[in-house]
Amino acid sequence: MSDQRQTPENGSHSAEEKTYNDIRAYPRNWLVPVVLVILREYTTYGYELMERTLQLGFEAMNPGTLYRTLRKMEQEGLCDSEWETASAGRARRMYSITNAGEAYLDLWVKSLEQYQSTMDAFFQAYRRRSSSRIRSGSQEMGSEPPP
Repeated sequence: MSDQRQTPENGSHSAEEKTYNDIRAYPRNWLVPVVLVILREYTTYGYELMERTLQLGFEAMNPGTLYRTLRKMEQEGLCDSEWETASAGRARRMYSITNAGEAYLDLWVKSLEQYQSTMDAFFQAYRRRSSSRIRSGSQEMGSEPPP
């Protein structure tokens, strides 16, 4: 790893210049459990899966990313697909969760519950430090702490 500080000229910012939009804190491989939780609710097709992920608050994604992920999930036995031909319009590949997909999702949920406990502890520590800094700063200025 390089100790070189990244600058706006080389594509990055110092810690002081970073904004909320510069930081992404998502677990790796997040798309698979998100797709599985949607498929657990109902059988659907790729475009609708992309729409549902947006409704859950996730960023828009390249359709190729989703379809590659779906193919890999199918190869791993996490989901199945079959072509549905409607009387009007094009045929669509409909995806559904498998028993193995349900089991995988259950493992993710257990893991995320543990992660949530860690995050809760992190936020408690952060808020303790932040509130103690506010109290000490307001006492130095001679004002009362906020209610």
